[in-house]
Amino acid sequence: MTVEEFKLPDVGEGVAEGELVSWLVAPGDRVEEDQPVAEVETDKALVEVPSSYDGVVEELFAEEGEMVPVGDVIISFRVDEDGEAAAGDDAEAEPEPEPDSPDESASEPTTEAADAEPDTPAGRTFAPPSARRLARELGVDVAAVDGSGPGGRVTEADVRAHAEGDAGAADAGGPDDGPEPRPAPTPTDTGSDGRKSAVSKRGAADAPATPAGGPDPAGRETTLATPATRKAARDRDVDIDDVPTDQTRDGEAFVTAEAVNAYADALESPASTPEPEPVETGPGTEPAVTAGDASETSAPASGDETVPYRGVRRTIGKQMERSKFTAPHVTHHDTAEVDALVEAREELKPKAEAEGVKLTYMPFVMKAIVAGLKEYPYLNSELREDDEEIVLKSEYNLGIAVATDAGLMVPVVENVDEKGLFELADAVNDLASRARERKLKPAEMQGGTFSITNFGAIGGEYATPIINYPETAILGLGAIEERPVVRDHADVESEFLDDSDDSTVVPAPTLPLSLSIDHRVVDGAVAAEFANTVMEHLENPLLLLNE
Repeated sequence: MTVEEFKLPDVGEGVAEGELVSWLVAPGDRVEEDQPVAEVETDKALVEVPSSYDGVVEELFAEEGEMVPVGDVIISFRVDEDGEAAAGDDAEAEPEPEPDSPDESASEPTTEAADAEPDTPAGRTFAPPSARRLARELGVDVAAVDGSGPGGRVTEADVRAHAEGDAGAADAGGPDDGPEPRPAPTPTDTGSDGRKSAVSKRGAADAPATPAGGPDPAGRETTLATPATRKAARDRDVDIDDVPTDQTRDGEAFVTAEAVNAYADALESPASTPEPEPVETGPGTEPAVTAGDASETSAPASGDETVPYRGVRRTIGKQMERSKFTAPHVTHHDTAEVDALVEAREELKPKAEAEGVKLTYMPFVMKAIVAGLKEYPYLNSELREDDEEIVLKSEYNLGIAVATDAGLMVPVVENVDEKGLFELADAVNDLASRARERKLKPAEMQGGTFSITNFGAIGGEYATPIINYPETAILGLGAIEERPVVRDHADVESEFLDDSDDSTVVPAPTLPLSLSIDHRVVDGAVAAEFANTVMEHLENPLLLLNE
């Protein structure tokens, strides 16, 4: 049997790191090649990372919520030489020693122990995530700490004792006058070269020491909890596997946010914190401020919440900043009167439904935009500053902004000029649905030449959209609603109109448009002409038949 290490692959072009959102497997689980083992959020999307091996999960090297650089080992698998999975437990029958080997028979107990847990090469340190976290906080090299736990594992008490320089405190698990506990055989090191392990190996027991006066840590291998509960545990600096609980789900321990907070409060209670010795002060002097007082003074308000700025949210922020401070934005506003568009969509909806397609206004707008881009190609371009050139794109790939729980994502519909209305509607619905489910592939958000943002679906008329750099323009859509418009008398059928009036104000469905341009590439007059072309095609949908 061999142990194969698996590194975080490059799950998207230009991705340097990713946040390990959740593990889909645990040590001891049998997996097949291409089976997803983890969910990783990059600066582009949430993706599932598949296994490259058939085998049994040996060890996990990253914690949930940890940022992992591409190329770092995140998991190892135990496979046999034929590539098939090794046994997931140690319950298999052990091979009998050969009768002609007296040396082996004479040392049978030692051989059995070695079969169960082979010797661990030097240089490997076993410690739970909570102990490693504490070591980082105290500035302690965890590899230099003598472990008192089973198999020589390093506990939190060992780390504290090492930090305080008390060599005897590392043996706090037994009587002071008793013999030093003999470490049990440790699991085999698979050549991880000192990398940290987020989850212990199969069969390795984790027995963290109990803080003085505090609750006993549970020390579980597996804990079920909601993402919100895991976040609460990270915020309170608590190992969720140590939180006591009586609840179970599917046979596994289940921890709630209330249990996490109760455990954290108990660890921080005065019973587990030694009282500082009183300091005498002379007359006329103020009492010294204790560390506790200082921390209370500088602590944030109790109602504040800290949210990590990373992953998709950080990427959105960087992209918006780059666009806003690189391209000088100018926004042109106008309004299209879309009576005929509303009627055309109503006529086509039954046919679309018969084909299983939900027809919205977006495909009509996309076709109208392509008509405008063909006439004014500078809005379908890219400025390459280093080369001092403007590239007029020959393809019409429109990005559709989609609001998700993780932030704004912009999947791209390619070759819009080559697709029909129903085909576009189906593509937009599919991409938007998978964007909200965080199932988009990075390639599906690349290659756009022009973007659309439909803020009117939520509410509002006009906005100042930020360009999806390095594109040169973006069109924002307001809500289609009836608003007052001025119409010629001849175009209005009403017996109450005064014949002397040449025009009148009537309610009609309108679509507000907000077009932002990169003023380095596109002039304001060109932007206005482009908007006029788009409105012309929206107000006369039959013109879209030519696109």
